[in-house]
Amino acid sequence: MAKTLTGIVTSTKADKTITVTVTSRETHPIYRKQYTVSRKYTAHDEKNEATEGDKVTISEVRPISKTKTFSLIRIDEKARGSIELKEESV
Repeated sequence: MAKTLTGIVTSTKADKTITVTVTSRETHPIYRKQYTVSRKYTAHDEKNEATEGDKVTISEVRPISKTKTFSLIRIDEKARGSIELKEESV
């Protein structure tokens, strides 16, 4: 069964390609504290229909390029304005 993920589109600069940031909460195995993990995936968007800030669902497909192994399934929620991702402070 193909893996499906839900995330927010952070970049649409490339043609027919979107970058999706998927955030999840994980628990540390020893300390039992929860923390947020962000992962970026590149996905194939055939019709260039997704825009930055949209909430989308992507699904795993055969490799399309070196980094693209996901494809856009549907746009769950359109962006209502500009989006700013929180930058991790070191």
